[in-house]
Amino acid sequence: EYGSHDKTFEIPKNGMVNVIDENSGANLLSHAVQIGDIWRMCQVKDAPVRDWVKLAVSRARATDTPAVFWLDAKRAHDSELIEKVKAYLKDHKTDGLDLRILSPVAATQFTLERMKAGKDTISVSGNVLRDYLTDLFPILEVGTSAKMLSIVPLMNGGGLFETGAGGSAPKHVEQFEEEGHLRWDSLGEFMALGVCLAHYADKNENKKAKVLADTLDAATEMFLDNKRSPSRKVGELDTRGSHFYLALYWARQLAEQNEDASLKAEFQEIAASLTNNEAAITQELIDAQGVPQNIEGYYLPDSIKADQAMRPSKTFNNILSDLG
Repeated sequence: EYGSHDKTFEIPKNGMVNVIDENSGANLLSHAVQIGDIWRMCQVKDAPVRDWVKLAVSRARATDTPAVFWLDAKRAHDSELIEKVKAYLKDHKTDGLDLRILSPVAATQFTLERMKAGKDTISVSGNVLRDYLTDLFPILEVGTSAKMLSIVPLMNGGGLFETGAGGSAPKHVEQFEEEGHLRWDSLGEFMALGVCLAHYADKNENKKAKVLADTLDAATEMFLDNKRSPSRKVGELDTRGSHFYLALYWARQLAEQNEDASLKAEFQEIAASLTNNEAAITQELIDAQGVPQNIEGYYLPDSIKADQAMRPSKTFNNILSDLG
């Protein structure tokens, strides 16, 4: 993980691991190791660091929010990065921006103080620390990392849109198989899909994709306002019901918008059908609960049985089939 595949080794015997500069022969670092140790080296290259600094400046400018580089001058690796950050910041217009280099302890204190005051803070970190922070702060702020979205711009123009887990998958599948109730929370996936569409719209100047992104964001807001996340209890809304409500709200938003006439026309009838059949669909989804489900597998279930288990509402299925 994190780009270390070709530099990860299982140590065969007690001894030393040395990293040698092939040009000068200098010993850059040494580690004492024992048999069975897993030894890993990460390598930081110049181009990603330049791009990282550019992203930090761009994000700070776009949001008018302080950006903090989480780097410790007392750590050898970080001290090298700090020199590069200071040098590459000079390549950008930083007037009026609040850009700081703080140790993880100081950065945590600074960020928490701002969070307590209801203020946003941009953390500029490596991928390992980013993975930790995007779990830590959502859990502190809203009690879960499921309602979190991490946007990682890639160097060649792509994007990585990562969300927190919607729960403990093994436990959720166990309950689904025993009680026919699935409580996976897909909110993060809805948010990620929205920014994927927005990214595609921006990169390709695609107005239709922008309408889809904007309406999905509005639908997700309705989803939150109406508390449509899955319940833990059998006989109440589960994942299938929450996905129905996302579909209902998104169809409504598409039918009501006036930016794209073809999308408006395409979704007006479906939005009306979903609205008129809301009670019937939700009841069918509730009635499907309370009985064991056999989908014949965990990682690779039977696709037909899984499809039947996840789509038990005939009314909803018939309406969706009209989309083609």
